[in-house]
This record gives sequence, C-alpha cells and structure tokens, in this order.
Amino acid sequence: MKALLIVDVQNDFCPGGALEVPGGDTIIPVINKLSASFDAVIQTQDWHPAGHSSFASTHEGKEPFETVEMSYGSQVLWPDHCVQGSEGANFHPDLQTDRSQLIIRKGFRKEIDSYSAFFENDDTTSTGLTGYLRERDIDTLYAVGLATDFCVKWSVLDGIKEEFDLYVVEDAVKGIDIEGSVGQAWSEMLDAGAEKVSSEELIS
Repeated sequence: MKALLIVDVQNDFCPGGALEVPGGDTIIPVINKLSASFDAVIQTQDWHPAGHSSFASTHEGKEPFETVEMSYGSQVLWPDHCVQGSEGANFHPDLQTDRSQLIIRKGFRKEIDSYSAFFENDDTTSTGLTGYLRERDIDTLYAVGLATDFCVKWSVLDGIKEEFDLYVVEDAVKGIDIEGSVGQAWSEMLDAGAEKVSSEELIS
C-alpha cells in the first residue's frame, strides 16, 4: 500500500513566515491534487516549544543559520519558528488537510531538533511513524512539502533506512537552498535509493 507524506506545509515556512521557503506556497495546489488520489495521507508538523535549543535566539551572540555543536552533532540555528500554538505553526490555510489520517508533530522536545518524520536529530529517538506504517501495511511513500534540503530530505533518507520505498515528487517540494543545499539534497536522496517522480505521472 502507498501513502502520501506531506512534510511541514506550515505558515512559517511559506512566504511571509519566520523561516520562509521561497515559493513554498506554490506547491500547495499540486499537493492538494495529489492527496485526492491517495488512500492514505500523513502529515508532519514542526511543533517547537518557546526557547527551543535550535533557535538562534536561545544562544547568546549567535545569528540564524550559524552552526553549533549539540550533544547529537552539528545543528543549524534557526529564527524562532513554528512555536506551539502560534499562527506560524498552523498548516497553510490553502492546504487541504481533511484527508490526512495522521499528523506527526516533531521538534517538541526542547533540547533536540527534529527534521525527519521518522527520527529526531539524534537518529535514535523515534516518532512512531515506522510502527504506524507497518501496522497499516504501507510500504511505499511519496514525499512532498517543505523544505527539500532539510525535513523532506531527512524524512526520505530515514524512510529508506527503515526499508520503505521512497519517491520524491519533484514539482511538489521546495527548498531553502543554503549554499547549494537543494542540489546536495537531491544527490543524497537519489544516491540512497529514492526515485524522482512528477505529479503528472501519479495523477494520470
């Protein structure tokens, strides 16, 4: 069985948001069309407490997009974004969410960030998604959403590690692109065994 995995289509990642992905809202009509053609739809939602350790504002003298070392490895510092209960954390109003059967909230532990739909950034703390997919006999995921070079990429890589078949819908993802990070993300995903598809291929 296959499922659509919609990653982090939230206000703060769309134009005007705290951590805007350029053109992030332009993929929403494509995602809405796709969701109508899947029997299973899963969403992820960045859900940070105020003062999260990944926020540059919690590190004295640090600026957004600088990197620091955490106990679990390197961490990019971000502008405050997707704070629990805020308008920025809400799904974009144009995104149709009524067909979603599961929402995975991630990044809610204050001391660790979480890009992936499967694991937090320590690579060991599970979100529970693998168990859910196994229980439902879902073995194939089609990834869409934001951002290609962070949460989409890590979700795809971890999904492959968990032995799911992963497809990335190229016209339904957008990236931040820090120093070529989108191109690097595509290379990593394809090298790991993901496949690139277009929405037209799936809808037709």
